[in-house]
Amino acid sequence: MPNIPSQRSPLGFFHSAAPAAVAAEVLRRLAEPLYVTADGTFHHGGGNAAAQPFVGLATPLPLESLGDRSFCRDLGLLFPYVGGSMAKGISSAAMVEAFAYAGMLGFYGAAGLPLVEVEANLTRLAALGARPWGVNLIHSPSEPDLEAALVELYLARGVRLIEASAFLALSLPLVRYRTAGIHRAADGSIVTPQRIIAKISREEIAARFMAPPPEKLLRELVAAGQLSSEQAELAKAIPMAQDITVEADSGGHTDNRPAIAMFPTMLALKDESQRLHGYAQPLRLGLGGGISTPAAAAAAFAMGAAWLVTGTVNQACIESGTCDEVRALLAETRQADVTMAPSGDMFEMGVNVQVVKRGTMFAMRAAKLYDLYRAHGSLDEIPTAERDKLEKSIFQKSFDQVWSDTERYFAGRDPRQNERAARDPKHKMALVFRWYLGQSPVWANRGEAGRKMDYQIWCGPAMGAFNEWSKGSFLETPARREVVTVAYNLLFGAALQQRANQLRSQGFPLADSTTLTAPLELSRIKEYLR
Repeated sequence: MPNIPSQRSPLGFFHSAAPAAVAAEVLRRLAEPLYVTADGTFHHGGGNAAAQPFVGLATPLPLESLGDRSFCRDLGLLFPYVGGSMAKGISSAAMVEAFAYAGMLGFYGAAGLPLVEVEANLTRLAALGARPWGVNLIHSPSEPDLEAALVELYLARGVRLIEASAFLALSLPLVRYRTAGIHRAADGSIVTPQRIIAKISREEIAARFMAPPPEKLLRELVAAGQLSSEQAELAKAIPMAQDITVEADSGGHTDNRPAIAMFPTMLALKDESQRLHGYAQPLRLGLGGGISTPAAAAAAFAMGAAWLVTGTVNQACIESGTCDEVRALLAETRQADVTMAPSGDMFEMGVNVQVVKRGTMFAMRAAKLYDLYRAHGSLDEIPTAERDKLEKSIFQKSFDQVWSDTERYFAGRDPRQNERAARDPKHKMALVFRWYLGQSPVWANRGEAGRKMDYQIWCGPAMGAFNEWSKGSFLETPARREVVTVAYNLLFGAALQQRANQLRSQGFPLADSTTLTAPLELSRIKEYLR
């Protein structure tokens, strides 16, 4: 029972629906107001008892009211919750389906997969019909033809929503996707059949996505016959992405930026861009990276996030495209058990990704390969003793065997890589080293026992926070972790936290807010939401 400041004046009167109840139980009924009376007890309203005064109030807060309702309306969602894409199919079709049936949005992790596999999963996801779903498009500066091929596949298969991630600059295929089919409706409004949600962690990149497509790229599309002059003019009045996820300290590609510092800056940039361009449909910002507890979710909404994006915690759930061994490892991960390591898709550029360091030697071995790449001009320049160690401990096969596998792979995926390697021995070395970086997440997803020390597991510190929050509950067990159950707990807990904050701001702090937002079974949450 809270301490009631003396001399409280009534805020109003209510009809009690029931005798005084435990605070947590009253708070959890989100659709009903909570009244605090002068004796410090909590009540539901709506009954037939005589009216009595109340001195504190927590307003109703249904989950649908969190975030920006226009975002949910435009994308056909019930809740402002997005399961972000994770490469190599870790954010699997099964995960996307689970989110879709729950009225949430999931993105299929197409990055790093063969086109034929992506296409097969698009066929599967098309069965969702009008339910919300999307696919990832990752920036591929070293393989521009692959990025273009994915865009053409998405357009051909009617994919209307993509999550653009790791982009360092706007590419021609991305602009092609955004502007294809643009036209005016009968009422004069501009219709863009395809939407992009850009996942961004740097202001200068965000500014480009908040601006219209670059005129230079529009002219190239017109010259190629992929866009009419009239469509190019229409494209000058739309942003590359109306919706942008501000990506803080996340697993995989990340700039390790703290959300509490970055998000307000991005909000100011959004407002400035909206004033500058005067878009008919306002820009919106969501927040991802580090969101794995109700308190973090509540903080995101409090800062003005229109939606939440989760990633690492979903990898630890049973629907993910990884193996049980990795899920068990993630369940033991603490916040300090992550580190940065060279990225496979942007290896030559020195770009890093955040991975698990506990129980694997991948980060150390990948860093060794990048150091050798910087120090030498070709594989032949690597000292014999060093080469022997690499072939024995890291590659577990000879450089020649690795190159044979790599050459065969790029012959079907991007033959120009082989052509360049024939001319440039340093590029050949990069491709050989990238073989290890590309195979390591595959070994992890498959659970290859002989390669456990080489598992590349994308993960941020949010995983450790989730494990600490769920300790002692049913969610501590990997087999009990389901993406929709986790999502409901984060949203429900965020709403509870906000209602508790309402009471605290009125001078009625709860004794134990941690217990208030502890994990609950999905069936119990739904009972509270009735």
